[in-house]
Amino acid sequence: MKTKNEILRLVEEEDVEFIRLQFTDMFGSIKNVAVTAGQLPRALENRYLVDGAALYGSLRRGEEDMYLHPDPDTFTILPWRPQQGKVARLLCDVCRADATPCMADSRSILKRVVAGTQQKGYTFLVDPECEFFLFHTDENGIPTTVTHEQAGYMDISPLDLGENARRDMVLTLEEMGFEIEASHHETAPAQHEIDFKCARACKTADSIMTFKTAVRSIAKRHGLHATFMPKPRAGVAGSGMHMTIQLFEDGKNLFADPEADNGISARAKWFMGGVMAHARAMCAVTNPLVNSYKRLNSGFEAPRDIIWTTRSLNTLIRIPSARGEQTGIELRFPDPSANPYLALAVCLAAGVDGMEKRMEPGAEAAFRFEERTEAEKAAAGIRQLPGTLWEAVLCMEEDPFMNQVLGSDFVRLYVEAKKAEWNDYMSQVSEWEVEKYLYRM
Repeated sequence: MKTKNEILRLVEEEDVEFIRLQFTDMFGSIKNVAVTAGQLPRALENRYLVDGAALYGSLRRGEEDMYLHPDPDTFTILPWRPQQGKVARLLCDVCRADATPCMADSRSILKRVVAGTQQKGYTFLVDPECEFFLFHTDENGIPTTVTHEQAGYMDISPLDLGENARRDMVLTLEEMGFEIEASHHETAPAQHEIDFKCARACKTADSIMTFKTAVRSIAKRHGLHATFMPKPRAGVAGSGMHMTIQLFEDGKNLFADPEADNGISARAKWFMGGVMAHARAMCAVTNPLVNSYKRLNSGFEAPRDIIWTTRSLNTLIRIPSARGEQTGIELRFPDPSANPYLALAVCLAAGVDGMEKRMEPGAEAAFRFEERTEAEKAAAGIRQLPGTLWEAVLCMEEDPFMNQVLGSDFVRLYVEAKKAEWNDYMSQVSEWEVEKYLYRM
C-alpha cells in the first residue's frame, strides 16, 4: 500500500502539477475535482470539501457538504495528459464530516459488502470482460454511430480498422499498472474487447472506472468515440460486461469440487441459486438504462432466460470450462453501462445469500434450450429477466434484498431517478413510430 509520504514524493519526482480527485456518482458517472500539487497535503488529510449534490446525478439532492477521502493505492499518473506538468488522479470515497460514508457513495457500498464477506472468511476474485464500440465523429467532433468497417469476431487488419486504437489503449493501460490478458475485435462491426487480469472486487470496480476513462481518452486521440452504451446499433450484437467470479477461503477455490458433477461444488450451485433468485431485482443496477433491454431482448447471445449451463452462451450464468483452482462462475447479464461498484455489490451479496440459504439453481439447462418456444419455457417454470427498465425498477423496489444491500434510502432515490428516466423515454416519439404509423393511420 502506498503511504501519503510516498505519494507526495512521487508528485515531486515526477513533476506532477495537477491531481484529479475522482469519485463516482450513484449512476456510474465519474466526477472530478482538480487540485494543484500544493493542495495535495490537505486533500490527503481528507479535508477537501465538495458539494454532496454531485453524488446524486440529475436528482441534485444532498445539499450537505461532503469530504473526499482519497485512496492512496489508487494514485496513478494519466499517460495521455502532458508529460511536463503531469496530471495524476486519486479515487476517493465520499464521507460526512464524522468520516462515515455518504449513503449515496457506491464505492463505499461495495466496500461494505466486501467487508461482510471477508468476515465470513471469503475472498472473491472478479474477472470482467468490458465490451465497447468505436465510432466516427462528425466534422464538429460530435459522436455518431457510423463505422466504415465490417470486421467480425477476432478479425484482424485490414478488416479491423480499430486495431491501432486498441493497441494504444492496451499500452496506455499497461503503463497505468493494468495486466492486460488479451484484446480483440468483437462480433459486431466496430465492437472491441480488452480483458485485464482478475482481482479482488473493489480493485476490479476501480479498474473498470479507470478503464472506461482511458479507453475514451485514447479513442478521442484517434478521432474516434468510444461508447459503452449496451446497444448503440440495431441488428448487431450489443455490448456486455460479463463477470467471472471465483471464491476462495484460505487459498482454496470453494467453487471447485473434482468429485462432483461438472467439477463444481455445492457452494457454487448455491451461489448461482442466489443470483438467479435475485436477478430480476438486480437488473435495475446491472442493466440500468432504457437501452440495456434492447440488448437483452435482441438475441445475439445476450441472456434472457434465468437458467445456467456449462455449454451455451446465451444463458444468465455459464460455468467456463476451466476447473480446479480456476473454477469460476460467469454472469452474462450485466452490461458496461452499469455502475461497477453497485453491480459487483449486488452480485456478490446475492451469491452469498444463496450460499447461506442453500438456494438450489435447478438442473442445468438442456442442450439447445434456447430453441424452445416461450410457451414451453413457461411450462417448465423458467423465469425471464425484465423486458424493460420500468419492469426492472419495479422488481428492485419490491425486493427487500435490494434494500438490505444498497440501503433503503439509496434504493428510494435510485428508483425515483430511473422512473423519471423511463417516463422521459416514453414521452418521446421515435423515427420508427413515425415511419410505421404516420402514413397508415
